[in-house]
Amino acid sequence: MAVNSHFPSDDVDVAVIGAGAAGVAAGHRLAEAGVNFVILEARSRIGGRAWTETVEGMPIDLGCGWLHSGDRNPWTKIAEAAGLTVDRTPAPWTSRRDLSMSEAARGEFETAAEQFNRRVAAAADRGRDGPAAEYLERGGKWNGLIDAISTYANGAELDRISVIDWQHYDDDNVNWRVVEGYGTAISNYGTGLPVVLDCAVTQIDHSGPKIRIETSHGVVTATAAIVTLPTTMIANEAVRFIPALPEKLSAAAGLPLGLADKVLLAIDRAEDLPPETRLFGQTDRTATGAYHLRPFGRPVIEGFFGGRLARELEEEGEGAFVRFAIDELAAHFGSGIRSRLRPLVESSWHSDPFARGSYSHALPGKAGSRAALAKPVDERIFFAGEACSLESFSTAHGAYETGAAAAASVLKSRALDSQRSK
Repeated sequence: MAVNSHFPSDDVDVAVIGAGAAGVAAGHRLAEAGVNFVILEARSRIGGRAWTETVEGMPIDLGCGWLHSGDRNPWTKIAEAAGLTVDRTPAPWTSRRDLSMSEAARGEFETAAEQFNRRVAAAADRGRDGPAAEYLERGGKWNGLIDAISTYANGAELDRISVIDWQHYDDDNVNWRVVEGYGTAISNYGTGLPVVLDCAVTQIDHSGPKIRIETSHGVVTATAAIVTLPTTMIANEAVRFIPALPEKLSAAAGLPLGLADKVLLAIDRAEDLPPETRLFGQTDRTATGAYHLRPFGRPVIEGFFGGRLARELEEEGEGAFVRFAIDELAAHFGSGIRSRLRPLVESSWHSDPFARGSYSHALPGKAGSRAALAKPVDERIFFAGEACSLESFSTAHGAYETGAAAAASVLKSRALDSQRSK
């Protein structure tokens, strides 16, 4: 069946809710097993928080953009199998290509960051789950920048980050990109699956022998459901469960989506800037942007903003990211750069009604919420998505792995049911 296929007129074996990375991964596993299923997607596109837009001929990732742990990330093979190009150029933050500070200052910062990470790790090893901010050096010179990096990595400042959850994250520091877009790779992977677009789910009634799913297109009945919704949608009951699932609401509330937004600026005479280089707007504060100069060698600057700063700039309205970024870049390169910069596109993930944020982080004391959210309900309702991953949360490969695992659990449950009925 093709994308935007017909709304099912009969029962399906499995309904997958959400066509992001987790949903399409689950769909492929179910399709391989010959299961009758449908994927219900509220958006008019596949990909969820993975989204590539073509701007002036350039594919731009407004959502996830890096193949984190690229050497073991399943999307690497999927992208290449589809004929897409994986760029293995090291990320600027791993190769010391940074214009923000001198070599000596960079050494100081890296030492301070390493010591902070060691203190966090030691606290996690002791089983003490508090805010990661408690382990910043008192009055430390680099505290603001360490906190700023948390806003890019977690979408939130360190006072909202669980020490134990932070320590559970597993990454081998191999970061690659898909030239045609990470969002393109994920969207392409969903092509050919039975996806119904513009189909928002509003209620999941699991009180009877069949699961009754109410959508903007009508009702779907299924034997099992795989829910891949962002935690914000679950916690705020944008989709209601009947009977209610208070333990899921609590788990989702403990895993809010942080916020990370992007802005893309075209720059004239781009050859004056070194390609694949990083720049922080400020190195002594948290509310600052990180700028990737000439990614892929293109004549653009990509700005990243996270946490409270991103939320404030979104609330200011269209153009706020552009103004903030140009001011910070002019402070580094001089006011003459202003006339060379031109806005292309900016994201606004908090304002997105089907996301309400970017990726999950566990609040202090809530590291156990990931396992609680991922736990199936009555072996009929299964959960997947990056927030359900214990070690690869906030990533598209974490979403993929949990989606495939949820589909495998559905198939195992169906096999057991079949054996019992014999």
